[in-house]
Amino acid sequence: MRVLVVGGAGYIGSVTVAELLSAGHEVVVFDSLVTGHAEAVSPGAELVVGDLADAELLDDVFGRRTFDGVVYYAGFIAAGESMRDPGKYFLNNVGHLINLLNAMVKHQVLRFVFSSSAGVYGEPDKTPIEEDAPLAPVNPYGESKAVAERLLRWYDSQCGLRYVSLRYFNAAGATEALGEDHRPETHLIPVVLEVAAGKMPSLEIYGTDYPTPDGTCIRDYVHVSDLAQAHSLALERTRKGSAVYNVGNGQGFSNGEVIETARRVTGHPIPVREAPRREGDAAVLVASATKVKQELGWEPRFPDLERIVESAWRWHQAHPTGYES
Repeated sequence: MRVLVVGGAGYIGSVTVAELLSAGHEVVVFDSLVTGHAEAVSPGAELVVGDLADAELLDDVFGRRTFDGVVYYAGFIAAGESMRDPGKYFLNNVGHLINLLNAMVKHQVLRFVFSSSAGVYGEPDKTPIEEDAPLAPVNPYGESKAVAERLLRWYDSQCGLRYVSLRYFNAAGATEALGEDHRPETHLIPVVLEVAAGKMPSLEIYGTDYPTPDGTCIRDYVHVSDLAQAHSLALERTRKGSAVYNVGNGQGFSNGEVIETARRVTGHPIPVREAPRREGDAAVLVASATKVKQELGWEPRFPDLERIVESAWRWHQAHPTGYES
């Protein structure tokens, strides 16, 4: 297939591009490079630099090429920032997404894989979380993803757009060539590794009074390569119609456990400072991945937290300044 990967110069998007190319697909990457890196785009993929706010450019991209499907990674992702600037998140994650969907419908490209989030669930009533759990986001980031999913149902019923929405949990880890390089970095594992590498004096832990065994938040970590594989399988699934899947390992690790694992992997002490809870953080988010395993045949190849952290550490050691030369 010829696939347009929107946000394909970002962390998960770039790994998915490599996965699609290795499977023999043709790939065009559309990315603003606001948070992505041109250096992360695999050789063999065409890069179009542009913003989803530019409806005319989108029309030109679809008019000049024939696509079989679109994979979307262009959402802003920092839950904490979304609490401070909700308008930024709704404009990009909903408003600009509509530009993309309208261009797809106009040019009859009707297969779509959407990167959603466990953030749509908010504080779940039970864990592991199943796909039929109520959507009750606790921050604008999660709300923007929930709104986008509701939009997709209408584009399906009224326009024939077949989509798979992947509600994935905490992406982590790296491949040999591709890793996580956000500016600034907000995700726990790469921040922990920055402390281990001596780039930061200590790590702030936001909240140690959650109703969890060690008082810190619990999250489900899934290797970025496993997420990329799920997106590739989801693209095939769109042939059969629309669906929603959780993508996670089905086991949770607390912030404290992540830090202890990083200490073992890196051999560094990683000093910690306790800080108040951040508004909008759920206590526990752990996936039930039964549905995606049964219907897509997906299985995580790297479910072990230590292997996930090791892969990220190797990449950061090999790329101490990220994608900067």
